[in-house]
Amino acid sequence: MKEGGDGFVRADQIDLKSLDEQLERHLSRAWTMEKKKEEDKSGSKEREEWEIDPSKLIIKGVIARGTFGTVHRGIYDGLDVAVKLLDWGEEGNRTEAEIAALRTAFSQEVAVWHKLDHPNVTKFVGATVGARDLSIQAENGHISMPSNVCCVVVEYLPGGALKQFLIKNHRRKLVFKVVVQLALDIARGLSYLHSKKIVHRDVKTENMLLDKTRTVKIADFGVARIEAQNPNDMTGETGTLGYMAPEVLNGNPYNRKCDVYSFGICLWEIYCCDMPYPDLSFSEITSAVVRQNLRPEIPRCCPSSFINVMKRCWDANPDKRPEMDEVVALLEAIDTSKGGGMIPPDQAQGCLSCFRKHRGP
Repeated sequence: MKEGGDGFVRADQIDLKSLDEQLERHLSRAWTMEKKKEEDKSGSKEREEWEIDPSKLIIKGVIARGTFGTVHRGIYDGLDVAVKLLDWGEEGNRTEAEIAALRTAFSQEVAVWHKLDHPNVTKFVGATVGARDLSIQAENGHISMPSNVCCVVVEYLPGGALKQFLIKNHRRKLVFKVVVQLALDIARGLSYLHSKKIVHRDVKTENMLLDKTRTVKIADFGVARIEAQNPNDMTGETGTLGYMAPEVLNGNPYNRKCDVYSFGICLWEIYCCDMPYPDLSFSEITSAVVRQNLRPEIPRCCPSSFINVMKRCWDANPDKRPEMDEVVALLEAIDTSKGGGMIPPDQAQGCLSCFRKHRGP
């Protein structure tokens, strides 16, 4: 056997022990990498109890678009679901620390939502924090999810948003029995959330969804927070124009009573099938609500029992607003059996236009 320049090596010069060790290290690395791939694929080792298995998710068309993402129809493990894709923005615009903080807050929030179980709260199915690129099956191929996108999966409610339901009934309005039932659904859901120390912080008819039986379920926990022991830890303008409590508009400390205020505005909206302050700007509403105690104008035909609940809920002083469990009791006590309850006998002659609107089903 030749050696040297012809490229051959003498057999007695080969270090077989060294080759064995190299081969063993190579096989060990290959096995470790393959095992990691299997773990990443299944997610069984790292997956939280609320995390979804992306392989079971089929995303369909967009049903809504918002500031931070889109909502799609979908199917998860055979269930009809709504899929909300939340985009935190281009990763290049955020530091790693900021992204990590967002993921931590998101994880804490969905972990709380995962444990909620109430007929008037949208059922949470699962979520993924988007820590790595995910490819989710869709009808027209695949949707690539970069790591700055989070995915929230909840039950699909075919009735749509309560706001749209009210808009459709704007001309004829709703019978009082339906008004009270819708109000009770929201009140019971909020009472449950508050019992779990959760402040929704964005209570509005747009965030209330209807199922096929017209039961209202509270949705969109995008800004919900666990109520702080110290109210000073909960400040800042969080909510939607027209529904925000004076203390929130003013940047003062607040607690769960900000939800009660927003609920009072929802009561007016459900009764009137209209939007509060449609012609005022943000600055005008802020100034009038905080400094002039502005509230939506209540129709004369509105039953006094309903007006009482409404006014107590939107009192300027949070301490004077009732707790939501008391609101539930007040609404349950309202009699809707006589003529729909829309027009008190002593006010009937003064509100014929409302009478015409409230005759519809």
